[in-house]
Amino acid sequence: MTLDWLSFTLVDLFDIILSALLFYYVYKTLRATASRALILGVLTFILVWLIVSKWAGMLLLGGILDELIGTGMLILVIIFQEEIRRFLITLGSTHRWRFLRKMFKGDVETAQEEQRCVAALVLACMNMARKKVGALIAIQATQELTAYLHTGEVFRAEVNARLIENIFFKNSPLHDGAMIIIDSDIRAAGCILPVSNDPNLSKDLGLRHRSALGLSQATDCLVIVISEERGKISLAQDGKIDVDVDIDTLRQRLDAIYARA
Repeated sequence: MTLDWLSFTLVDLFDIILSALLFYYVYKTLRATASRALILGVLTFILVWLIVSKWAGMLLLGGILDELIGTGMLILVIIFQEEIRRFLITLGSTHRWRFLRKMFKGDVETAQEEQRCVAALVLACMNMARKKVGALIAIQATQELTAYLHTGEVFRAEVNARLIENIFFKNSPLHDGAMIIIDSDIRAAGCILPVSNDPNLSKDLGLRHRSALGLSQATDCLVIVISEERGKISLAQDGKIDVDVDIDTLRQRLDAIYARA
């Protein structure tokens, strides 16, 4: 009897933890991409339905809301189809199995490779900022950027400062788009990123900054922006953009993104 009770309690606890994680990831995905008013509207409708149909027992209004809830699930899937897609991509991300790569390759070798990548990125950004060369570079964290790779030219090359500078040189055919870096490799260039419609974003910031913010709202990547007009470096991450950051901040954020990945 005691063992059955203990087993039931552990199963319930496991059920609660999994449910909490599911709701957390759903909320995190929606918060990053959907408007707050839309999320609050959906939650308010569900709360009203629970009160009217389940608690108060109003037959007429409860029946109407029951029908709306039945068809509403299909409507929600249509409204949040992009968010659901990103959520499923996050669940199946190969970065969740990154520890296997570290196991076979070795922590020391992986760390050295990441430090080489960070150093190359910092050097390239310093040189491009000094020369006022515009650039847009996205570094993948835990959520995959595969969906954006095929909007540009897909290839594979080690992260190299001179190669990055050549790609963003104004006469290069790929300089207008974004570069995507996964692990320690450049995986694509000339990519098109989602543009943020945030009304609070300064009017002085151009399309590169809006694209960087848009991708940071959709994923957990770090996006580096170098202004062609001002020669300044900006960083977009977690739906926020920091303008005119120094080199030390850039290096710290790069170290953090590789630690998170």
